[in-house]
Amino acid sequence: MIEYSFQHGRLQLRVQVVPRASRSEIVGEHNGALRVRIAAPPVDGAANEELVRTLAKTFEVPRSAVSIIGGQNGRRKQVCIEGVERNDTVRKLLGHR
Repeated sequence: MIEYSFQHGRLQLRVQVVPRASRSEIVGEHNGALRVRIAAPPVDGAANEELVRTLAKTFEVPRSAVSIIGGQNGRRKQVCIEGVERNDTVRKLLGHR
């Protein structure tokens, strides 16, 4: 199960990034983190930008609402997404809690 928390209208969760994939997509869970394949290399912040874009599109928020708050240089990241409601999309992606 993906570990996450809602605090003051923000969703915080861990993300496991797989760079240089054929396409950007959310693929499930990996060791308590949301696993995301990214179609960008981990060079000059390209993978981080693509991760932000992919999460914003998936959670239906503007890119400015998604921030990487930890692990900018690694595959395991801590992400904060503002303006996310506990709706069916979130429950489906993260599991019921």
